[in-house]
Amino acid sequence: MAGSAARPTIWRNARLATLRLDLGGLGEIESGAVAAVDGRIVHAGTEADLPTGLGDAQVIDCEGRWITPGLIDCHTHLVYAGNRANEFEMRLAGASYEEVAKAGGGIVSSVRGVRAASEDQLVKETLPRLDALLAEGVTTIEVKSGYGLDGESEAKSLRAARRLASERKVSVRTTFLGAHALPVEAGGDKDAYIEKVASEMLPAIARDGLADAVDGFCEGIAFSPEQIARVFDAAKALGLPVKLHADQLSDLDGAALAARYGALSADHLEHTSALGAEAMSRSGTVATILPGAFYFIRETKKPPIDLFRRFNVPMALATDSNPGTSPLTSLLLTMNMGATLFSMTVEECIAGVTRHAAQALGLQDEVGTLETDKWADLAIWDIERPAELVYRIGFNPLHARVWRGW
Repeated sequence: MAGSAARPTIWRNARLATLRLDLGGLGEIESGAVAAVDGRIVHAGTEADLPTGLGDAQVIDCEGRWITPGLIDCHTHLVYAGNRANEFEMRLAGASYEEVAKAGGGIVSSVRGVRAASEDQLVKETLPRLDALLAEGVTTIEVKSGYGLDGESEAKSLRAARRLASERKVSVRTTFLGAHALPVEAGGDKDAYIEKVASEMLPAIARDGLADAVDGFCEGIAFSPEQIARVFDAAKALGLPVKLHADQLSDLDGAALAARYGALSADHLEHTSALGAEAMSRSGTVATILPGAFYFIRETKKPPIDLFRRFNVPMALATDSNPGTSPLTSLLLTMNMGATLFSMTVEECIAGVTRHAAQALGLQDEVGTLETDKWADLAIWDIERPAELVYRIGFNPLHARVWRGW
């Protein structure tokens, strides 16, 4: 059901969930149509209001199906080598985090895999994971580094992530996450490693144009707010926006730190306080909720959804797809988890993988809603009502995925 980017295309006889704020709710339009020229939307509204001058358009009858914006996975660690299923078995048998680490597991295992793999191998291993997401209507994806932890391996990971966009019809945003964990060779010196990230690795990544944003992990087992601030200062000096893994396991005021730097998003947020949520509201920082990790590591502290509602903090949802704590490649299941585990509404879940996910990547002017001048990234669904996208488990009702008009 994809059109052609070379000529106008009209998708008619559809019901639209535009996600436009001015329409309220999901921005639903009955008897709707979407028209695109050169990959950009020129009309998303009622069929009766289709513009004139599209006489040579390819017309596609959607037969009453629903059209939403293409889905956006705004937080993934999709590029890695191998997997950590053995650690999963160890934990099921009762092994502690420390015991897994002593056996060579944890992030150290992923670092070894990425460092040993070629760029081609990383692309090859990542494509099946990407394909699983695309099969559910994903048209934009964010991919973080963070499993290399040295200049060469981090750059290799980001190059592999960029190459995904040439292998598949998908938009890829890359994020430098050098401040993810401490590599073994750092000998326990976090300050020295952070200095290397900020003064050597990050400038090289920026010079080569490999990152669209910079991220860090602010946590007791990772890096302190002061250390993350050093990285963020360097990112800002280089003109790169920032994001933050914040408040996942404890409250180190990570959300407030992210807000202070005008971060695009703060992610995880299970332990975020009212002060942190209020700071995010003032800065426009998106709260990215990651139920896959909550589920997989059997967390019990839920993110403060009611606080985010109270302070009108936009909430995105993402898979956090990674080999250690969220081996999840389904945004549809992610939405169900957001609703079932965290009591998010249908509207919040769908906005979380479209409009707010776009905002979390700084792409709200390009994608995330069905509006004139935005990219014609569409997901066409065999459903009777949008709630089915959140309600079902293990069922994919995607009829067609359209990226940039085709």
